[in-house]
Amino acid sequence: MPEKKTIQQARKAKRQGKKPSTQAGAFVKEEIEHVRKGKHGARSTKQAIAIGLSKARRAGVNIPKKGKAAKKSTASQSSRKRKPSAKRSQASTRALKREGRQAVSRKALSRQGKQAARRKKTA
Repeated sequence: MPEKKTIQQARKAKRQGKKPSTQAGAFVKEEIEHVRKGKHGARSTKQAIAIGLSKARRAGVNIPKKGKAAKKSTASQSSRKRKPSAKRSQASTRALKREGRQAVSRKALSRQGKQAARRKKTA
């Protein structure tokens, strides 16, 4: 569950007419802070960003999905309405806690940003 402060930041960005990616930035920042504080870990920088974007989508930020996930039919999505069981939720939380913290170091985030910019430039 995102913090109240994060949701307020995203709503403020929406009111100002900012793009959805900017609105989602608040959620990604929050996720990076969580990993840094040790609430849970992440194997890679991409994973930490993906968790943040997922939280943003759940909170109602209209971020378009890219890749195979976007092409799935609506019939398969309707079965995902149920909330995961407590056992599964706890298992995923424990698994994340075993992950490392290096994925959100300044160096790793810088490397990820540069790679993304390079990919954007060629595309």
